[in-house]
Amino acid sequence: MGASNTPQSNEGAQSPPELWDPLVRISHWLIAVAVIANGLLNKAGGTIHIWIGWGVLALLALRFVWGFLGPAEARFSAFPPDPRAAVSHLIDLVRGSPRHYRSHNPAGAIMVYALWACLVVVTGTGLYMTGAKSPITIAEEKAAVAAGDWSVLVKKDDDEGEEKSSLGEVAEEVHEIAANLMLVLALIHVAGVAVESRVMKRSLVRPMLVGRNREK
Repeated sequence: MGASNTPQSNEGAQSPPELWDPLVRISHWLIAVAVIANGLLNKAGGTIHIWIGWGVLALLALRFVWGFLGPAEARFSAFPPDPRAAVSHLIDLVRGSPRHYRSHNPAGAIMVYALWACLVVVTGTGLYMTGAKSPITIAEEKAAVAAGDWSVLVKKDDDEGEEKSSLGEVAEEVHEIAANLMLVLALIHVAGVAVESRVMKRSLVRPMLVGRNREK
């Protein structure tokens, strides 16, 4: 959705400011591609699926650090989660008079945090289900099993193995629910961007592609 929660006036603007820096843009699109790939294209639990999960984890960590150290528009302080402000913004949007923001608008901010929360849950449960093993280690274990060496899968402690198996089932269910919820939220996000771009008569996608927002 749109772009701190400080409304911006466009009066006298000769050169629109940079809205999103390269790190925000690149991490946004890489995570979007990763969500689509792992949610719709790749086999769950496969090596590629796990590699992408680790990549998302790294991107999230980088983005969270950037939320404290990055430029003003990218910092968490620029778009705090504020449900009341989000509802107010949506009402203004329905009335056709939404305010302009240099960072995420209040509704967009809520969506961002919701998507991040889903990503944290998905990657966290994914790590638990794989024992936090690196994709390389998992690939080596699968290769060993394919070659007939099942020793890598033998549990040292049967009781501990049973407990982990039970927790693993819960983690798998939570993982799937969070992943599906994230896909639904992503669709709502895309629809929100399209609606707001139309109402505000300016592209909200352009700043995330090229960094500049050009008023039409």
